[in-house]
Amino acid sequence: MVQDMRLIELKGISKSFDDGTEALSNIDLYIRKCEFITLLGPSGCGKTTMLRIIGGFEYATTGQLLFEGKDIAAVPPYRRRVNTVFQKYALFPHMNVFDNVAFGLTLKDANELVPESRPAKNVIDGWILKMKHKRALKKEIEKRVSRMLKLVKMSGYEKRSVDALSGGQQQRIAIARALINEPEVLLLDEPLGALDLKLRREMQLELKAMQQKLGITFIYVTHDQEEALTMSDTIVVMNSGRIQQIGDPKSIYDEPKNAFVADFIGESNIYDARMIRDYRVEFCGTEFECEDAGFGENNPVDVVIRPEDWVVGNAGEGMADGVVKSVIFKGVHYEMIIELDSGDKCKVHSTVMQAEGSRVSLSVIPFNIHIMKKMQQVPPAAKEA
Repeated sequence: MVQDMRLIELKGISKSFDDGTEALSNIDLYIRKCEFITLLGPSGCGKTTMLRIIGGFEYATTGQLLFEGKDIAAVPPYRRRVNTVFQKYALFPHMNVFDNVAFGLTLKDANELVPESRPAKNVIDGWILKMKHKRALKKEIEKRVSRMLKLVKMSGYEKRSVDALSGGQQQRIAIARALINEPEVLLLDEPLGALDLKLRREMQLELKAMQQKLGITFIYVTHDQEEALTMSDTIVVMNSGRIQQIGDPKSIYDEPKNAFVADFIGESNIYDARMIRDYRVEFCGTEFECEDAGFGENNPVDVVIRPEDWVVGNAGEGMADGVVKSVIFKGVHYEMIIELDSGDKCKVHSTVMQAEGSRVSLSVIPFNIHIMKKMQQVPPAAKEA
């Protein structure tokens, strides 16, 4: 369960590069303990730059980065209670699986892993204590590595060469290595991007299960909307260095704040429309009832209707008539393009096929008509983030 306590806060964070490109613009965001939060957006939107600032690999031009209320802008990456998994897993090819996972532990102070039992009484006693401590340390490392490999379902692979592993197995080892030091935050920069579709979907569920079991904060970067919707407690949709919308997956999908979010999250029909008055909107040459108010009379707005929300019926029996221009079978539904008499084209998903060239009507219930303010145009980011 996500706690309400704020773990990380970004206050007025902006980042400009030497060539003048603004990668991030006045970002305000907080991340809670035990939260799975996804930074979602197209290439160049600033999501990876934000992740790198949190990890300490980049520095913000302006703004504050707080960890549990303390400014950590000057804290180097190795002193932050954060670990990172990249798309390129960066495993050590000369080490086997065990040594790769254990690597982070070998860099720690031995007394931090296994505290010394007591001061030595003399030289011989000191030597005996040192040998006992060394054996205890070895057992502790073996125990922790075994626990991590079990968590990522790689028990029994300890002696394998990492070069002999599949892409999915290497990804699991990279995650185990990042988690072995028990960070408070795990940063994941498109870690599933190199995997095939079936394995990627399996790993989405496994990553979410890991995060819930460990109870730590995951900050995940992706351009894949399905990944974001499947795993996240919170999604931050970004474009051109700015946050477009923050919310849980259902609210992001069902109630997009602007045309960019609607178009980027799932498939959408976006129409130019006119708000006639509260609860009444005109688009596609027809007036429709809706559930939105407060946009002003006769003001231009955008309307979003998801393809699955259009209902296809017999011509003359619905709200707007048109002609079926194309039909594609998608497995679980048919995807149709229907050109209305107004000239507007609608993408429609239906389990019932309509013949190309046939006349049909479309209807939609008020709840499924989403009204948004006209989006202000934002210049595209010129730099890959």
